[in-house]
Amino acid sequence: MSAHCQLTGRRPGFGNNVSHSHRRTKRRFDPNIQSKRYWLPSEGRHVRLTLSAKGVKTVDTIGVEAAVARIRARGGKA
Repeated sequence: MSAHCQLTGRRPGFGNNVSHSHRRTKRRFDPNIQSKRYWLPSEGRHVRLTLSAKGVKTVDTIGVEAAVARIRARGGKA
């Protein structure tokens, strides 16, 4: 599963681990990605969305129909 949110567009951030001796090595900050299954009443089927934790809260707020409309407007598959 790729580490990006279909709704909010969150992707991994990159940076450095910094040790006590101040040596730097590359690291990756992954978003909290969850795979959620929602019932889409207009199409009479379930859709599986790959969402960040903030994306899940956004779907709870605006509703699954509006969220799927936003994802499709961005050119995503839902």
